[in-house]
Amino acid sequence: MTTRYVAPKGGRGTFRRISDAVKAASPGDAVVVAPGSYTEHLVLDRSVVILAEQGQGTVDVVGVAGSGQPAIVVEGLECALRGLYVRAADDSETPTIGVAGGAGLLIEDCVVTGSRIHARGNEAGQGSDLTGYGVTSVLVRRSKLGSGRLAAMHLSGRVRAQVEDSTIEKIDGIGIVLSGGAYLEANRLRMSDTVGYGFRLRGDSRVKLTDSVLRQTGMAGLLLEDASTAQLTELSIDKAGAAAIHAAGSARVELVDCRLRDTQASGLVIQDQAHVTARGCAVSDSGANGLLISDGAQATMTDCRVDRSKYSAFHLTGAASVKLVDSLIRGGAEHGVHATGTSKVELDACGIADIGLTALSVVDEATVRAEDCRITGGTIGVHLESTAATSLETCSVAGTTGTGIELSGSGYVQLDAVRVSRTKAAGIVIGTGATAEITGSTIEKCDGSGLVVWSGVTPTVTGLRVVGVAKNGIYIAEKAAGSYTDCDVVDTKYPALHLSNGSTPVLRHVRIRDCDGAIGQDDGAKPVFEDCTVDGVPMTPAPAAASAGTGATPPVPVGPVGTLDESMPPEDEKLEDVLAELEEQIGLGRVKRDVQSMVNLMQAVRMRQEAGLPAPPLSRHLVFAGNPGTGKTTVARLYGRVLKALGLLRKGHLVEVDRTALVGEYVGHTGPKTQAAVNQALGGVLFIDEAYSLAPIGIGNDFGAEAIATLVKMMEDHREDLVVIVAGYVNDMGRFIGSNPGLSSRFTRTLLFDDYTPAELVDIFEYHAREHQYELSVDARQALSEMFQVLPRGEGFGNGRSARQIFQQMTERQAYRLATLTAPTPDQLVSLEAADLPIDYTANS
Repeated sequence: MTTRYVAPKGGRGTFRRISDAVKAASPGDAVVVAPGSYTEHLVLDRSVVILAEQGQGTVDVVGVAGSGQPAIVVEGLECALRGLYVRAADDSETPTIGVAGGAGLLIEDCVVTGSRIHARGNEAGQGSDLTGYGVTSVLVRRSKLGSGRLAAMHLSGRVRAQVEDSTIEKIDGIGIVLSGGAYLEANRLRMSDTVGYGFRLRGDSRVKLTDSVLRQTGMAGLLLEDASTAQLTELSIDKAGAAAIHAAGSARVELVDCRLRDTQASGLVIQDQAHVTARGCAVSDSGANGLLISDGAQATMTDCRVDRSKYSAFHLTGAASVKLVDSLIRGGAEHGVHATGTSKVELDACGIADIGLTALSVVDEATVRAEDCRITGGTIGVHLESTAATSLETCSVAGTTGTGIELSGSGYVQLDAVRVSRTKAAGIVIGTGATAEITGSTIEKCDGSGLVVWSGVTPTVTGLRVVGVAKNGIYIAEKAAGSYTDCDVVDTKYPALHLSNGSTPVLRHVRIRDCDGAIGQDDGAKPVFEDCTVDGVPMTPAPAAASAGTGATPPVPVGPVGTLDESMPPEDEKLEDVLAELEEQIGLGRVKRDVQSMVNLMQAVRMRQEAGLPAPPLSRHLVFAGNPGTGKTTVARLYGRVLKALGLLRKGHLVEVDRTALVGEYVGHTGPKTQAAVNQALGGVLFIDEAYSLAPIGIGNDFGAEAIATLVKMMEDHREDLVVIVAGYVNDMGRFIGSNPGLSSRFTRTLLFDDYTPAELVDIFEYHAREHQYELSVDARQALSEMFQVLPRGEGFGNGRSARQIFQQMTERQAYRLATLTAPTPDQLVSLEAADLPIDYTANS
């Protein structure tokens, strides 16, 4: 290899022009160029290397103005440019560097401006321009292509190009164009500020981009047409002027760990017969849809996210199809997934959260199959209005401001193991014309009715559980029918079932518990009940209750028992956390010691059982004796949680009842009511307040004795799954326990709840004040302490309740006092003064 030297002033053995040195060079020679500017038209017709003697940026090669020729034309097989600054001569469309078919060029540590690099390759079937090789090769490494016209690079025909660690910016046109059979592989490419597309692919061209960034393209980041393909890995496209990626024709795109952000239009546009697969990708803040899929296009996305789209996150039209697996859609302004036309949607283990309109909307003849999906927040969870078959399996809808699931199309809908909860309207609505089958599903804590079956609808409902809804459990509208089998309706605020005029449902094995009435039935309803129960009691006609000619069989009315849902303890709660919460309670020193002693005993029993040793006798049932307001209910709730944390109860919840919830008004009513209360408390704690009222003094023929007998029997039947706490005044509880031998053998431990001291009552008062952002002044606190010291403790004294009542009275008196001020300060708004104490005390003090 011979080295040829070039310098502006020449000299012995030195060329003044680069072109002269190239003409004199043999293949494989190097041309070393001294710093300076060289206006030339170079033709590299042999394999030579041109490099800047003193490194990048010291040699400026400028094309010849008006020549219509590139600054450099490459025709040799293995040519290289290193450290050069290459510029086009003028504003014509002439390339800065042209690479002929079959040639090879390495551009390293260079800057190319003014126009594009245009590499042409021989099309299939053509001969070679030079030595018989038909493929043109270009390698750009650690270089910058900028301020170009039309494109930074144009690769056409049989070109194989690589771009590594390079930058393309400020292009008055497209970043890179590929056509014919061109192939480009780019690693760590940074492209920004193009007027047109970032990439445009036509024909059967291919691109592979890795660890690259495209920013602020004037049009789409990538446009793929015809049969072109793209393999994109760790690519970021930010602020594209249109879509981040637009695939048309029969193009194929594969994305892995890519980020498409803040586009002016949709994040992904897929049309015609194009196919996109994505894994581990994120599309966020799209100006239109996250993905717009039309015609016969297909998309498969796994472990992807689509966030905050201005339109629907996924919009499908025509015969498009999409499959989403382990993916998440969040925060869109319109729908999460909106399928129209004859499109198909398949969702597997996906989440849709906080959508502006409907999380999953399917209309026209579109179909959806969703499995193991979670929908939270937003307006409507699911709206299915298709004439084709759709299905949801093991999916959940929670926290919507509207309906959980709406079915209104004529297509067949299957809901299997679906859970709907905490909606602000109805849980599931089956609209007129819909054909639905619901199996093994749950509706709970909705502000409307659980299941609404509209006029003329005949669904098949099996194994549905409706719990804690604010209206009817199942509402069946006029002329609706259907079958409802093995269903549970629990704790509704309206009657469990509403049967409208002309409805003819068949209800088999329906179990109603703790609802505000069992059935609300209009005249003309003709239901059929088979083996249904209310609070564990078979439905039987009540005296004079059946409407004439209706065929209805109203059940024995049993009212709601307790507030089960509000007292359900959290899952996986630790024992030390519950005991710490007990310790934080004001006062109750003796009770805290007793509970800790029982915990120690229970832990010892469990350790002996695990070691295979016999356990000592242990009764978990308790008597709470004390005056009102001494914290008995609070400790009972904590006791249930302690037992659950110890593994001695399944649920640990609290069901609080009194005499009215256990004792009936006529013969045969008390037993079922007591059974219903116990059944609700299974796995937790049944807390009977004022239990002594079940055994009133001097009344021999009272239904309370029946309640006690039923309670004793069920305590024995469920001795491993039930804890009962009876509470009341100290003197009365001894008499109650002695009223039945079964009680005295089961209640062997009594916890005494002492009255609160004046200081403890002040602490309770201040606890409520802090909860409501009030503060006691120094004088008010002193006066309050004195008040609690002299306050009579007769039958009307409520301990902690009295402290709360006085707090309420003081806030009311403070409000009257502040009303006389024109502009009270923030400090005045929160301060409780001595003058706010109840007037009956201040008058006597």
